[in-house]
Amino acid sequence: MKARKVVLVDAIRTAFGRAGEKGIFWNTRADDMVVKVIRELMRRNPQVKPEMVDENAWGVFCQEKDQGLTLGRTSVILAGLPETTAGYSIDRMCAGGMSAITTAASEIALGACDVAIAGGVEHMGHHPMGATADPNPRFLTDRLVDESAMSMGATAENLHDMFPEISKEMADEYSLICQQKADAAIKSGKIGEMIVPMTVYTKDGWVVADKDEQPRPNTTPEGLAQLRTPFRVMGKVTAGNSSGLNDGAAGCLLMTKDKAEELGIQPKMELKAFAYAGVKPEIMGIGPIPATKKALQVADIKFEDIGLVELNEAFAVQAVAFMNEFGLTFPDDPRMNIYGGAIAFGHPLASSGVRLACHLMHAFAARPEVKYGITTMCVGLGQGGTVVWKNLRRNGEKAEKAEKKEKHEAEKKDEKKEKKKG
Repeated sequence: MKARKVVLVDAIRTAFGRAGEKGIFWNTRADDMVVKVIRELMRRNPQVKPEMVDENAWGVFCQEKDQGLTLGRTSVILAGLPETTAGYSIDRMCAGGMSAITTAASEIALGACDVAIAGGVEHMGHHPMGATADPNPRFLTDRLVDESAMSMGATAENLHDMFPEISKEMADEYSLICQQKADAAIKSGKIGEMIVPMTVYTKDGWVVADKDEQPRPNTTPEGLAQLRTPFRVMGKVTAGNSSGLNDGAAGCLLMTKDKAEELGIQPKMELKAFAYAGVKPEIMGIGPIPATKKALQVADIKFEDIGLVELNEAFAVQAVAFMNEFGLTFPDDPRMNIYGGAIAFGHPLASSGVRLACHLMHAFAARPEVKYGITTMCVGLGQGGTVVWKNLRRNGEKAEKAEKKEKHEAEKKDEKKEKKKG
């Protein structure tokens, strides 16, 4: 059986709030955020009738309380999808949403379903990371993992040790640019296009949550330099060069390419390949590097073919290490996180993998000459995940030139092969 082509036709998210009592989503349930995203995806794509949605996959790290009871299935019922729509929850810590996408896409590729919703949610205000977890004591007593593996900030300090050439000043410089890119994208209205407004109840009464709370547009080099280093005395990791603790949900609509054509929908991008890789838990931030190499090998393309990179910045040091590995220009490569990343927008764990896909979808529209892009992220306890996407909205003079160049290079390769045979 030949795998079917899987396309993403739309992606949307809630605003990302700050976790805790002062955050805009403090009195809002996580499953209600999921329902809002599902309903918005259906509203924006009226060609897709509710009965067409075969599967509803949701990534969530803390699967308890308002994030428990198999959220993928309960949100089917809450959102008003028909009882024939199946659903499940999936956990790969930070990459839960990314795993929801790749798992649902695998179902589509193998013919198990034609249309699926995939998303991720995390309410870190209600569910602090790992608060109710009970790690096996053998992790530490038998030294199966380094003690620092249990603290994400400590793993970032370990990366600074691993790459001493990446200074705190470099991490701060990268973070400043991230905030500046995000501010420009917000002011241009680009980020607003990605957010579904949601009416929520707060201490000030009912308000509309339609803006991210995490961005700090007034960030300065001086301010970043003065922040304390909570994970190590005289360390390099601060709140300014790390992602925040946040609440939010993001979702996307996936289907076969044939189904999109049948419904008259213009798909935005095609999932070409994906891969996950394991690394030492104490240096989990390095995970995107082997995952990207593996995914590119599966896709049979080179990194030089990648025109856009959406990397989840759990920590600046992890992003800079990735840039150095793949030859991206520090501190501001035109391919890298063009709207800013998690240092500015926040990282509500399982939702971030889908937020990356949403950003890339819009970036592809802004850069129609680009053929391939990737979404990639590190994962707690030592993993990385990468998805390779193809831009399905290529047009314009730049795209035509790129197509001609690719065709010419392919013809030259074929000629060389023929000469070798001869």
